[in-house]
Amino acid sequence: MIQKSKALSNSYNLQVIYEDNHIIVVNKRAGDIVQGDKTGDQPLSEIVKAYIADKYNKSGNVYLGVVHRLDRPTTGIVLFSKTSKALPRLNKLFAEKKAQKTYWALVKNTPPKQKDTLTHWLKKNPKNNKSTAYKKEIPQSKKAILHYSVIKKLDNFYLLEIQLETGRHHQIRSQLSSIGCPIKGDLKYGFDRSNKDASISLHAKSLEFIHPVKKELIRVEAPLPNDSIWKACLD
Repeated sequence: MIQKSKALSNSYNLQVIYEDNHIIVVNKRAGDIVQGDKTGDQPLSEIVKAYIADKYNKSGNVYLGVVHRLDRPTTGIVLFSKTSKALPRLNKLFAEKKAQKTYWALVKNTPPKQKDTLTHWLKKNPKNNKSTAYKKEIPQSKKAILHYSVIKKLDNFYLLEIQLETGRHHQIRSQLSSIGCPIKGDLKYGFDRSNKDASISLHAKSLEFIHPVKKELIRVEAPLPNDSIWKACLD
């Protein structure tokens, strides 16, 4: 039986990477859900609100806007808006693809190319919460484009750096699986065994964007999970 991933963050151990009056960026742990879902587990958004309330001694409701999400077993950068002024500007920035997101992924099989652009049409199946990648457009599918490069060869894995052009449901997981490179620990997309903590080895490593109010370039980077294989990526 596969162990279910559990939320690890709370308002006291929250990994805050960057914070100012308008935005807060956190390093999401595997198991945290960004927004509430049918599980009823406490979402990261509520944990961040509790952190803000405690840090600034705020009474009453704390405003927090969710700008984007990460899958539950994924780790890395999540950006939230602390003001109603910043949220629509950040939403516009992401919608216009002006935020540069970089991911790292560990895969077991040799990628077909050292560097490549993958274009597929993804179709989501709500019943099993899974997206299938097709080479040609089919009804109800959405075009998905990503760029990957192999940046390190470990003993048993390859480290890929990935940039997204589109933001589709399970896009990186589905597209890498379709070229025979499922992400380490990702049973749903074809990896042969789970990670001990039920995570998958996909990490939202960096984010670059123009600050919605200050208009300055912001670049944030999330430390890798505390894991021996991830640590080997930095050696």
